[in-house]
This record gives sequence, structure tokens and C-alpha cells, in this order.
Amino acid sequence: MSTSSLSLKAALRNLPDNATEATVNDFFANQLLQALGFQSGEIHPQYPTGGGKAVDQAARKTIGDDVFLHTKTNPYLLLELKGREVNLSTDAAQYQRTVNQLKQYLLGSNCKMSQWGIITNSCHIQLFRKHGKVIFPATQCLPLNEDNIDDIVSLIRRKIEKPNKALTVAVYNNKGGVGKTTTTVNLAGILTALGKKVLIIDFDPNQQDLTNSLGLTLTEDTVYKALTDKSVELKKAIQTYPFPLKKVNRELRFDIVPADKKLADEPEEKLRNIFKRSTLHRKLEPSRQEYDYILIDAPPNWRIFSQLAVYAADVVLIPTKHNNLFSLENAAIAIKKFIPEVQQEKNDGSPIPLPIFFNGEKTTNPQIAVARKEINSIIKAGKKEKINLLPYFYPRHTKAREDLSILEVPSYANIASSAFARVPAVYRDRSAHEYYKNLAKEYFLQ
Repeated sequence: MSTSSLSLKAALRNLPDNATEATVNDFFANQLLQALGFQSGEIHPQYPTGGGKAVDQAARKTIGDDVFLHTKTNPYLLLELKGREVNLSTDAAQYQRTVNQLKQYLLGSNCKMSQWGIITNSCHIQLFRKHGKVIFPATQCLPLNEDNIDDIVSLIRRKIEKPNKALTVAVYNNKGGVGKTTTTVNLAGILTALGKKVLIIDFDPNQQDLTNSLGLTLTEDTVYKALTDKSVELKKAIQTYPFPLKKVNRELRFDIVPADKKLADEPEEKLRNIFKRSTLHRKLEPSRQEYDYILIDAPPNWRIFSQLAVYAADVVLIPTKHNNLFSLENAAIAIKKFIPEVQQEKNDGSPIPLPIFFNGEKTTNPQIAVARKEINSIIKAGKKEKINLLPYFYPRHTKAREDLSILEVPSYANIASSAFARVPAVYRDRSAHEYYKNLAKEYFLQ
């Protein structure tokens, strides 16, 4: 047993049952960070995250002569501490306030390079991953005691020392016709234009819209073989979509796993017997170190392909239509039922739903008023089920400010017509380029 392990266990053992935040900070925080691999010069107390707000502890490994305690730049991990009187069980209001507090710190102007955040009161602990603007659980909120603290700290250390490069996003709504494929293609296009390395997956083998919209060839059975044979890598199915930039004599390129004919031909019942929900998640593991973003175009149902896509994701992006009641209701069903179902099985807190957005329809004030009425009914119904849907429909709404705005990607003829040209609209039209750049900045880019 290591010295750090002994001191961490001793720190936990010696904390009084009513330990205050100051006591947890003084007698537990440093031992925890040292057990996670940080030395004294790599830990900064009361780190200013920006906007006058300070997190309890921040840490970053020394890089050459750049000692974090001295330079105070680019923290890698933030640690927010609470006293033992604060209830960090996930169903407690104090837990959600603490998570929101950590998220504010991670998004602070001095923390743009931060990749991890931890909340703990020494009785519970949870690790969060930050990728650009997106913050999502990397573990569940775990109870801490002397018997399990070594295993939990080892788990957290493994994760923070080898993070996945990619953010995996499932584009999903249980309702069809909401523009999931258009969103996936153009989001891939704009992220690529902004310098990110992107892989997109057409995981709707029956419709094959993404593959067809880019003029690509269906795979015969390569994806099927990759998902059923451990020795076959999914990257064998990857094709590259190049878009020439003639003025500067270079190409924009993103990668695609096209739709697979054999997956389309096999009956659902057989596929359910062959695949586990974790199958795609497992096969994507090597790609998570190669790409910045992996976008999965999921079909509009809750059958095998959608389940595998959502399980593989860190977050779920949910397009809706303001004038389509069923798209809003189905978004709520995904948030309340389907995504939690996967979270429970996956057992690491992911994926999480991102807030909805209105996709590809022209809006008028009367139509928005009707949509808000329906959304308010959905939120009210969620409260009866003890589910808070407000952040997913009105993400800017706070107790201090009633903001009912929802991001819109407006209707535009060139977006729809781009499919005929087999080119993402963001590469053909300046307005489309701006719409999807706003979408990328709203959800993903800090």
C-alpha cells in the first residue's frame, strides 16, 4: 500500500462526522489531489476561475519550467469541496447546486483549457469531463468510505491521465422528420472548417440519408462485420469526404462510416440477439483518441440502432420543430425515459441530453407562443414525475431572469437543396455557414 493511499485513508478516517467545508479542505483535499498524482507545486488553493469566482482547489502537472502554483495558468482539474452537512446524493437539491457551481467554474475565462472537475464532501465524490463547452459526468456520484476509496481514486486517476480526445454526440429524436441528418452533416462540415477532426456515422441503415446526401457508397457488410467480429476494426469502413477550397489550394476533409447494407437486411430480432447496447461504444474506443468529435446520426425510433447510438454517446443532441407537437413530446420522452435507461445500464453517468433546438422551420411570434404553451405543459408534467425538464427546454432561464429563448436554425432553401449537390450547405452558402457556426458555438465550442 502506498504512502499516499495510507495518508488518504487516514485523512478520511480522522474527519469528524460533522466536518465543515474548511475542515474537508484542510485535512482531505491535498491528500486526494496527491493520490491523483499531483505534487505540492501543482496544486493552487482558491484558484480564480474568472469573473471574481474562485474554486476551492485547482491542479495541473508541471510542464518544463511552467510550475502551476507560480504561473497560475491553464488549470487541468478543478476541485469543488463541500462540508459533510451538504447532501451530495444525486436526488438532493444541494447536489444540483454544487454541480452547477462546478460547471460555472469550468466555463470561467481562466479555465478554458480545463478538462476535469470533481465535487466531493468526503462522503461522496463525482468526476466530470469538460470538452470545449460541454460538461458531462465521467463517473456516477459515488459514496466514499475507507473500504472503497483506493479503488475509486484509482478509477478517477486512470480517467484523468488518459482522457478521450473525442466528444461523442448522438443526434437523436424519437420523432422523424426533424432534420437529424441535415444537422449531423452540417455540424460535421462547420466543425471541420473550424479546424476540428471529425468522424460521422450513418447509423440509420434503413434510410441511408446521410450516406446518400454526401454521394458516398454504401458498405456491403463491413460495419456489420466490425460490430460482430472482435478482430475487425470499424475504421475499415471509414470513407473520407473531401471538399476542395480552390482559392487556397487545399481541402476540408471529414470522415464517414456509411450505412451498411447487411445491417439493413437483417431483421431486428436477429440483431437484438447479436448486439449488446455497448457494442458500438466498444468498437469506437480507438477512434476516441483520433478525432475531436464523433457524430452519430441515429434513426427516429427506440429500436436497436438508436439504442446503440445513444449508449455510445457522451451527450445527445436533440433537434425539434417548433410547429411539431410530437417532436417536442418525443424529445421529452427521450430525456425522461430513454436516456436515463441507458445511463443506468452504462453506469458512468453518461450520456446526458443537451438542450433542444428548433430546426429548419421559419418561426413567427404566434407559432412560438403556441410552442411555449406546449413546452410549459411538458415541463409541468415532468414536475409531477419529479423530473426537471426546464434546463432542457429553456436553458437560459434562471430564478433571477425569465428567459424562454430557444436556439433556432432557421429555414433556408439552400440548406435543403445542398443534398442534391451532395455538398454540406455550410460549404455552399454563407448564411448556412453562420447558422451552423452559431449552433457549434452554442453547444460545443468555448
